Amino acid sequence: MRNALGAIQSLLVLGGSSDIGAAIAERLVPGGCRRIVLAGRDQEKMERVAERLRGLGAEVAITAWDATDVDGHGDAVKAAWDALPGDGPGDVDAVVLAAGVLGDQEALEDDPAAAAQLAMVNYVGPVSTLLHVRRRLEEQGHGTIVVLSSVAGERIRRSNYVYGSTKAALDAFCQGLGDALQGTGVEVMVVRPGFVHTKMTEGRTAPPLATTPGAVADAVAAGLATGRHTVWVPGTFRWVMSVFRHLPRPLWRRLSARM
Repeated sequence: MRNALGAIQSLLVLGGSSDIGAAIAERLVPGGCRRIVLAGRDQEKMERVAERLRGLGAEVAITAWDATDVDGHGDAVKAAWDALPGDGPGDVDAVVLAAGVLGDQEALEDDPAAAAQLAMVNYVGPVSTLLHVRRRLEEQGHGTIVVLSSVAGERIRRSNYVYGSTKAALDAFCQGLGDALQGTGVEVMVVRPGFVHTKMTEGRTAPPLATTPGAVADAVAAGLATGRHTVWVPGTFRWVMSVFRHLPRPLWRRLSARM
């Protein structure tokens, strides 16, 4: 459970090699998070993240999780809980879902199978996994699910509507999940960053209000400390997207074509 000061002490990162997931873990360690499980597909990359976290004083385990392996999600979540460092079975204070792929819109339009695969990674797999996570956290009676959504899901743009639609769906699912968990001791925090400078966005032109994994991690840490249910990164997006959501569709089409 969280310590006497309310700080996260144990963490599971789904997408353990992601830049944002790693940054969140690194941000939480100095505040008291000492037991961490990194779950994902790329064992080598996760080991590099683990070494950095161990250097900060955390105990870290690595387990396998593949967003596309729906049949294996129950076993993967169980294995992550069982791998939590420490003496005997332990509780996980927070689960961060940081996995996802961006894709290239034009390529996805030409390859429907690739678009379906992106939807599997970004939405279908997370839905399956988070429902398994929900059961574990409900059994504990406490915990926070942190899900990396995106402002791209707030109003879909022509230039990335496949990716944006998966984030819109995931965001809606997580809001409903949070409502369903009301009163159980388990909470859901949806994080909506804009463009983040990561390996996934490398080589792409950064739009205004672009941010960094470190800034997202800071916002997540602040949200966990204050019990927020929605976090925008940067915070300005809360008001920008409020305006965008209410623009007439013809105007939005013209404006978003330039974005």
